[in-house]
Amino acid sequence: MKSRVGLVVVVLMLAVIAWLIAARLSGVALPAYEVAEQPLVQTVVATGRVSSISRAQVGSTITGVVVERRVREGDKVKPGDILAVLRADDLEAAFNEAQAALAELQQSTRPQADAALRETEAALDQAQREARRRRELFKERAISREELERATQAEAAALAAAERARLVAQALASGQPNEVVARARVASARAQLDKTIIRSEVSGTVLTRNAEPGDLVQPSRVLFEIARDDEIEVLVPLDERNLEVLELGQTAVCIADAYPSQPFNAKVRLIAPSVDPQRGTVDIRLLVEDPPEFLRQDMTVSVNVETGRRDRAVVVPNDALAILDGDRAEVWVVAAGRSQRRAVQLGLRGLTRSEVTQGLQSGDIVLADGRAGTIRTGERVRPVLGGFPTEVADTSTRKELPMQMD
Repeated sequence: MKSRVGLVVVVLMLAVIAWLIAARLSGVALPAYEVAEQPLVQTVVATGRVSSISRAQVGSTITGVVVERRVREGDKVKPGDILAVLRADDLEAAFNEAQAALAELQQSTRPQADAALRETEAALDQAQREARRRRELFKERAISREELERATQAEAAALAAAERARLVAQALASGQPNEVVARARVASARAQLDKTIIRSEVSGTVLTRNAEPGDLVQPSRVLFEIARDDEIEVLVPLDERNLEVLELGQTAVCIADAYPSQPFNAKVRLIAPSVDPQRGTVDIRLLVEDPPEFLRQDMTVSVNVETGRRDRAVVVPNDALAILDGDRAEVWVVAAGRSQRRAVQLGLRGLTRSEVTQGLQSGDIVLADGRAGTIRTGERVRPVLGGFPTEVADTSTRKELPMQMD
């Protein structure tokens, strides 16, 4: 019995020794990937804010007191919609006075001038007939020269009176200066009165209101700010290191923080010509061609701009890359059970994976830790293959994940 137990112990010890020797010969176990051809999308991820292309600031062109406010934040307005009404007592009185003056000109002063013209013309006609009759009588020596002179003077006076009346009637006629001035005064008074009604000049959404009934407003004060409905943009500050891969027209997928399950599309319409020297960022503007209903001004949005795509590419995970220098890097390759350091040329760079254009081929085995500190060239290793990380941005940080990696 004892001999059997001893035999079992010996066998177990030999098995352990054999396993240790095999493990020693096969090398240390390390996580690794098998290089494969896969589709690859290069993206730049950042956080931006919703922005209208332009905002309209609405104020009053006159000083006055607000008696009525008709809109509040979030209201939709169209051109001509009333935003607020100012007190208009004095301006209404001035308008009524100007209208009354025009009406008096048209209905009283002008008819009186026309009547006076007709009266003076009749008197002139009578004076002319009397003067002709007196001249005939004077030729026949029937009257004295003094009587003829009185008739001639009366004719001249009637002629002058008729001329004055004609000039007055002409000045008061329709379309003449007196009526033009009176109509201009009415128009000016009406324009001033219209300024007491503050209207929207654009279609859009009211963002802010700074007027309440009883407020005294002046021309320098902004009462309402309206975001135009024309187009919606997303303003995104990007790390300047991404400028090399950015182009106009590139597509992007946007996700609003408040509605994470409802992504919407946009495209790059503007890349700022200058870089912010303090932050090292460059602003880009994305045009949202079909904005969803829930978008609001200044809403926080995560943006994923597609800067490159390969339908088939030799791909390795980014954590397998070491000593990055521009588009060059190094990887640890496992060949015949031993580690080898190899230089590679990179192409498109994704968030978790990168394209290798030179140095690797499909089927090669690379160590997952590109900076395997204790591994030496030619050392035996035993790769433990794992799956590629998924190409998904971590949006929980709300920070940019630059394409370039240090």
